[in-house]
Amino acid sequence: MIGQLRGVILSKHPPQLLLEVGGVGYEVDAPMTTFYDLPAVGETVTLITHFVVREDAQILYGFLHERDRALFRSLLKVTGVGARMALAILSGMDAARFAQCVEQDDSDALMRIPGIGKKTAQRLVIEMRDRLDGLAGGVVRIPGSSAPTPGNARDRTLADAVSALEALGYRPPDASRMARAADDGARTSEEIIRTALRSINPA
Repeated sequence: MIGQLRGVILSKHPPQLLLEVGGVGYEVDAPMTTFYDLPAVGETVTLITHFVVREDAQILYGFLHERDRALFRSLLKVTGVGARMALAILSGMDAARFAQCVEQDDSDALMRIPGIGKKTAQRLVIEMRDRLDGLAGGVVRIPGSSAPTPGNARDRTLADAVSALEALGYRPPDASRMARAADDGARTSEEIIRTALRSINPA
């Protein structure tokens, strides 16, 4: 079991980052709430990890805070929620906001996250209510993507944001529209994604 990694960030392409630890590069999937607070490429970071072994893959998920990993692990126990959906939830809102949704029976806010329908949102509210107290405080372009072709630096930044939103479950046209609406011409891809997600699920 790999529970923690400390190393140098080699690249950041949400939702995945490459971390060099002792000369070995680890590919780590992380929610946007983690990406927002990551240091720059070339700097050192410590990630708390959750290691998943499947028949067809071995996947590392990384978080800056124990509370986020605890929530991720708890979400995996909810009926019908897999790692991809848990990652999308933690990308759409932080642990505090999620707890607020559960405590206030706000399933509508959860339904704004891609891939979560009415029944799943209601199930999350019901099944997570009793678990909150136990919680501790270039980009590969997806086929059919509407992301702009990376030409100059600005295009690449926007393409990064679009690809990340698609990876979180948004349809290509919606991902492109959200990224373009959030782009003011000066933001990083992480800032564009943060603004786009906040526009549909404000704190």
